[in-house]
Amino acid sequence: MKRTLFILGCISLALASCGGHDTSKSTEDTTTTTSSTETTATAPAASGTTLPGEKLVAKADCIGCHNKTQKVIGPSYVDIAAKYPSNDENINHLADKIINGGKGVWGEIPMTPHANLSKDDAKEMVKYILSLKN
Repeated sequence: MKRTLFILGCISLALASCGGHDTSKSTEDTTTTTSSTETTATAPAASGTTLPGEKLVAKADCIGCHNKTQKVIGPSYVDIAAKYPSNDENINHLADKIINGGKGVWGEIPMTPHANLSKDDAKEMVKYILSLKN
């Protein structure tokens, strides 16, 4: 049983790491004041509006391992939002995790690195995820 789960995990990671990587940079202006950044990071998108980070998550290969509300291979976005308060330290830490990958916080299956993402894009993705706090 463990062997089957391990093999399935390896196959899933291989598929996720070979997924379509978009190397284009975000063209949206990410320069904002601290107060508006905190508002964006903690307030979910209004009905019909999409946060820049939500667009970036949709374009990336995140869906292979994550879901908004349910655990797939990795934790759900709402579980991540529940665990981490939305502050500059956590935004930087989680953006680094997205770029460099990691393992051990949510289990033994490692998160695939996304070295092709810019730090600013990764931060926008984290701000969107942390905005999902219930």
